[in-house]
Amino acid sequence: MSPWRRRLLFGIPLALAAAGGEAFYVILRRMQNNSYDPHALPSPLIGKRPPAFTLPGANGMQGFSNTDFAAPPRPMLVNWFASWCAPCLQEAPMLHALATLGVPIWGIAYQDAPADLAQFLARNGTPYQRLAADASGLTAINWGVYGVPETYLIDKTGIVRWRFAGALTQDVVNAQLVPLLKQYS
Repeated sequence: MSPWRRRLLFGIPLALAAAGGEAFYVILRRMQNNSYDPHALPSPLIGKRPPAFTLPGANGMQGFSNTDFAAPPRPMLVNWFASWCAPCLQEAPMLHALATLGVPIWGIAYQDAPADLAQFLARNGTPYQRLAADASGLTAINWGVYGVPETYLIDKTGIVRWRFAGALTQDVVNAQLVPLLKQYS
């Protein structure tokens, strides 16, 4: 075996171990700063406009398209949800609280049957100013939706500034959303 090949066989595992050690160090540093979230999912939409789409209204409400986000009068939330989603049921009171505080929320029902959606909204109320249906799920794919519920913050210039995958809780709203609403108002 040539010396070059031996160095290569020794160097590759050494480089992998060094990269793993660096990743471990970064995670430890983030844990110390309380900025490590193992459930956080990066979104390619952050800092960009939502992708092109047009969705019909659901449950008698007005649908919408990406052009409706061009310049909203104030920051707004887009909430992806479904009647069959247990975390969406848990999130419903928080969405109502935000809507009561005047935060505009537009909903997108993901792959939901109209009758099931109507029952869900009848039981839990609707915090949405507009409600669209993504029956095929293709719009969700274009947004990069990982699963419902997911919530996006869109600023006054129509740019996506934040994404949260999972049910909104008081802790998430206080620690993440409220500061962003103030920043982008």
